[in-house]
Amino acid sequence: MEDFLFQSTIYLGAAVIAVPVAKRLGLGSVLGYLIAGVVIGPLIGLVGSETQNLQHFAEFGVVMMLFVIGLELEPRALWDMRHRLIGLGGLQVSLTTALIAAIAVILGQPISVGIAIGMVLALSSTAIVLQTLTEKGLMHTAGGRSSFSVLLTQDIAVIPMLALIPLMALQGYNNDVNEVSTAQHSMSLVRGLPGWGVALVTLAAVAAIIFGGHYLTRPLFRFIASARLREMFTAATLLLVIGIALLMTLVGLSPALGTFLAGVVLANSEFRHELESDIEPFKGLLLGLFFITVGAGIDFDILFGDFIRILSLTLAVMLIKALVLLTLARIFKLKGRDQWLFTLGLAQAGEFGFVLLAFSVQTNVLPLELSKSLLLVVALSMLLTPALFILYDWVSKRAKETVPAHPGQPADEIDETAPIIIAGVGRFGQTINRMISMNGLKTTVLDHNIDTILAQRKFGMKGFYGDPTRPELMQAAGLMKAEILVVAVDDQDAAVKLTKHARRVRPDIHIIARAYDRAHVYRLYQAGASQIVRETFDSSIRAGKYALMKSGIPAYDVETAASDFYDLDRQLLKEMSSLWDPNVPITENKAFMERARELNSQFITALDKRDIAASEEPPEAAAERPAIEHST
Repeated sequence: MEDFLFQSTIYLGAAVIAVPVAKRLGLGSVLGYLIAGVVIGPLIGLVGSETQNLQHFAEFGVVMMLFVIGLELEPRALWDMRHRLIGLGGLQVSLTTALIAAIAVILGQPISVGIAIGMVLALSSTAIVLQTLTEKGLMHTAGGRSSFSVLLTQDIAVIPMLALIPLMALQGYNNDVNEVSTAQHSMSLVRGLPGWGVALVTLAAVAAIIFGGHYLTRPLFRFIASARLREMFTAATLLLVIGIALLMTLVGLSPALGTFLAGVVLANSEFRHELESDIEPFKGLLLGLFFITVGAGIDFDILFGDFIRILSLTLAVMLIKALVLLTLARIFKLKGRDQWLFTLGLAQAGEFGFVLLAFSVQTNVLPLELSKSLLLVVALSMLLTPALFILYDWVSKRAKETVPAHPGQPADEIDETAPIIIAGVGRFGQTINRMISMNGLKTTVLDHNIDTILAQRKFGMKGFYGDPTRPELMQAAGLMKAEILVVAVDDQDAAVKLTKHARRVRPDIHIIARAYDRAHVYRLYQAGASQIVRETFDSSIRAGKYALMKSGIPAYDVETAASDFYDLDRQLLKEMSSLWDPNVPITENKAFMERARELNSQFITALDKRDIAASEEPPEAAAERPAIEHST
């Protein structure tokens, strides 16, 4: 018990210290976890032989992650990805395997060993890449979607790889399988069955997941929800994920693939958000633990004993994969930032490489000593991946072009223009567009998300697909003749870029911009926006008014208080914009912070004076006030 508590303290303490520091330095959480593992493992030796066993447990975080991703994908969306799954993903796996295998054979390895090495290194890290894409908000970009398609194809490809590896066993290799983890399971539903029997049982398992997810889970979760015990819903969610993972393992399939399929089936369920919120904490902790074990599992004795060779192999593998990915990115018409995201994001080896290495050693396909070097190559490439994402950030900030959100999907040809242009029709832009349209005015609507545009067209509302930050697209949309531009895009940088461009080419146009927070307000103000609306400011004032009314304050006084608060906040915001420096964090901007404290004090004083003036007002003056109509 003491050992368990000690190890738990070490792993959790390392994560709590390293990850916030890494995030603050702009390195990302994944690199923080990896560094934490290196520190507590090879550097100071607080953890040791239990790391490998713990890693197998932590890999379940990948299973949970794919379940959550499946919840965010409707079956139709998955069907729409079929060309990228088969074409982009299939070509990446086959070309990378063939190229690495050929190089291995040239270097003197047998063909079977070369193919095994190629399969091990062709796979990328689902855990690191998806975690980083989600963390950086890149999952729904063209590069993010393409990366996800390839990762999903790779997860599926593990299945035939595991079937192929035993067929390549070499005579003369007699590895001690006790030294490596085994890929075999003590329980199996397909062991001893003929080929047609294995296929039948496997299809039945997949069908059971689809049928059960569609017809059985809803009544089950309704029954559990009726008990009104949150922990039971969490327990049922974990049971669902673990049960599906077990079923997939018993039929020899990837548990991550099974849970992903279950997530897709449940994507339209009314319990989708509840399932996601229950799984999220477990997923995050297990993924963090997995990354720590990768860092802790690096054998520095072997690494430093042959450092130049292993580092050279790692960089060579990443370069080969990057060249294949870059070629495919161009073939599938990924451009600019998306091309670099796809290329740099998938250039590493992945966690399934550990599984294939262990299985290859156990089945006498790879010699044990070679597998130890390859294990370091896989781990080191994963350790270098966050640095590639930092390189991507650097490249993307200097990229001059922004491209469509779907590879191969050209922007629409805009065949009509209007005096009002709305860039971005998410939740915010849709409301604006509906309000303007209901009053008989015409709008030209643009959005870089093809799914949003298609959904809008189903409701009879016309919109054009394309990236609003592209000058030529805005020109076609009638920017030079429009009277009003509404900037309602989600991406803060894109909003600033579009505002700057519109103000530069049309100094007289009225620009209404959506802002995420105060810092974004300052950026948009400097970019030239005429009016700026913070996403939640007006709704927050409205909620505050409800709270004041419920507390017994008369409706008129509530309206007056809200109006005064609004005016004073605008004054404060306008004055602070002159002190805001985009190159200095707000909390480190001394002049900004000092003036903010002064103005906050004046803000409270001004509100107090307003309250005193209201209390001294004659009763007859109050009686002459117009009635305030309360609306919801």
